[in-house]
Amino acid sequence: MSFKQKNHGKWIAYRVTPEWEGHTVREVLQGPLLLSNRMINRLTRSRGIQLNGKMPWLDRRVKAGDRLRVAVRPFERADLPPEPVPFSVVYEDADLMVVDKPAGINVHPVRPGEGGTLAHGIIHYWLSQGREGRVRPVHRLDRDTSGLILIAKHAYAHQLLDRDLRQHDIRREYLACVAGRVENPEGTIREPIARDPNHPLRRCVSPEGDPAVTHYRVLAQNDRASIIWVRLETGRTHQIRVHFSSLGHPLYGDKLYGGPMEGIGRQALHAWLLSFRHPLTGKHLTLKAMPPEDWLQLTESLHFVREEWTDGLALSGD
Repeated sequence: MSFKQKNHGKWIAYRVTPEWEGHTVREVLQGPLLLSNRMINRLTRSRGIQLNGKMPWLDRRVKAGDRLRVAVRPFERADLPPEPVPFSVVYEDADLMVVDKPAGINVHPVRPGEGGTLAHGIIHYWLSQGREGRVRPVHRLDRDTSGLILIAKHAYAHQLLDRDLRQHDIRREYLACVAGRVENPEGTIREPIARDPNHPLRRCVSPEGDPAVTHYRVLAQNDRASIIWVRLETGRTHQIRVHFSSLGHPLYGDKLYGGPMEGIGRQALHAWLLSFRHPLTGKHLTLKAMPPEDWLQLTESLHFVREEWTDGLALSGD
């Protein structure tokens, strides 16, 4: 598979191999190119599929050596108005970006007309560089969780990254400051999570919920608090917050789940590491962002020395 840049977007060029001879164009698009039916239909309407330089019928049979080209990154209009919203770009290329989201903003609008989200800010950032597009988050962070989030720049990259996320091939690591001394220095929490029937926003551990798996390791602790490294295997809403509150160790600043409210004005949770394979180049990327000042000030107020817990992070991202 090769990649060629055109002024109207990025095209993937695929040379049909002998094992795919006799298959239809649609089957090749779904097979080695991993395109969904929805994307195939969209590309058909936009004339974004070529076989040996011509628009093919999707049921046409291919031969070994045929050249199939697909426009995977067409230009798109933004679907939100631009707004200057603060965030930091940790990594960016033509297909994706990783940004460090501050606490206090939603990733994307959750109700009609909502402004001031990360998506609005990214569109503003792109327009300032003379580019335009739609923001496609691969995963979400809660409004008051800070840290790294992966953004696809086009539908094909989003489809491939979403598949990797569902197959647990994207590694997501967090830092949390929880109340009390956690008994086990490391472990895995396997408790299903469901909506709390007694609260419209809260989630709870319930045998009727969706499977949820959280791996953790204690980096530092005292009688008041523990600093925890966390790796998510699943991505349920409020997963880390629910799992640790169910153990009797709610996060500092997490009013919704009963956490101590001194020292920080939001839940003490930061997405500090993302590790994944680039969906188009195959390059492995590991990106990190240390917690913001409010998180660091909280841990200092709880009498943790930074070297106590940062030394343990050297084990992360393996």
